[in-house]
Amino acid sequence: MSSVDTAPRTYSIAETAELTGLTAHTLRYYERDGLMLREVGRSASGHRRYTDRDLTWIDLITRLRATGMPIRDVRRYAALVREGDGNEVERLTLLRDHRQRVLAQLAQTQEHLGAIDRKIGIYVDRLEQIGQAGLT
Repeated sequence: MSSVDTAPRTYSIAETAELTGLTAHTLRYYERDGLMLREVGRSASGHRRYTDRDLTWIDLITRLRATGMPIRDVRRYAALVREGDGNEVERLTLLRDHRQRVLAQLAQTQEHLGAIDRKIGIYVDRLEQIGQAGLT
């Protein structure tokens, strides 16, 4: 019989940075500022070792930050998740409030895009009038 290695796959900080698109500095900041769900594991030599669970969490908090959630809210959300069951209402409220802000930002971005499209249309029309339609 052969033994099967059941240890979860882990990733160095460099591998994690490459997989997530974040810098090693940002990953250290996330850990230092209480944004991670747990203390990141360490190798025998003391180097950080991230798990697939860490990568999933990093993906979520990166998306929350990319959509404008303030660090304090991400930190609060992470703290609530770390606390475990019993605070789902507060977690849901945080996420729903953020979702509303994202929807408002999206609506504003769509308005801006409409204005840009209208301006492009004006230039296309002008160029067609002077016979330079091939430039459009």
